[in-house]
Amino acid sequence: MKRFLLFLPFLAACSNTPQIPQITNVLSPYRIDVRQGNFVTQEMVAQLKPGLTRDQVRFILGSPLVADMFHVDRWDYVYRFRHGHEEVQQRSLAVFFQDNKLTRVTGDVVAEDSAKSEAPKPAAQVINIPAPAAPDAVGQEKK
Repeated sequence: MKRFLLFLPFLAACSNTPQIPQITNVLSPYRIDVRQGNFVTQEMVAQLKPGLTRDQVRFILGSPLVADMFHVDRWDYVYRFRHGHEEVQQRSLAVFFQDNKLTRVTGDVVAEDSAKSEAPKPAAQVINIPAPAAPDAVGQEKK
């Protein structure tokens, strides 16, 4: 126990040295990935069109994270992601309504241009595999 107590000040002195970054990486605590809010993709935003009702927008994007009672015609979708010790990534999307119809969308997530996007790729492909040759036919070919 006394040896450990003698070693402790030296270990604490080494924690601030820039020459040994491996020690601080090993001794730092584990941090889990933290996801908060509504994850909104470009495909989801591409489905939004002016004139959609509130229920249709809720079906596409999900329930809004923030529905302010002072701004009844605005829904905010906020997403935060922290991967371990890295910096926080944040996305926000605001959806505006007028007379319960979608009028505009603003935020970090934007829809891709349909002119620039490629044709959709098929999700599944059928591959024909020929049946194996009969064992007698293989033996005759070798002779």
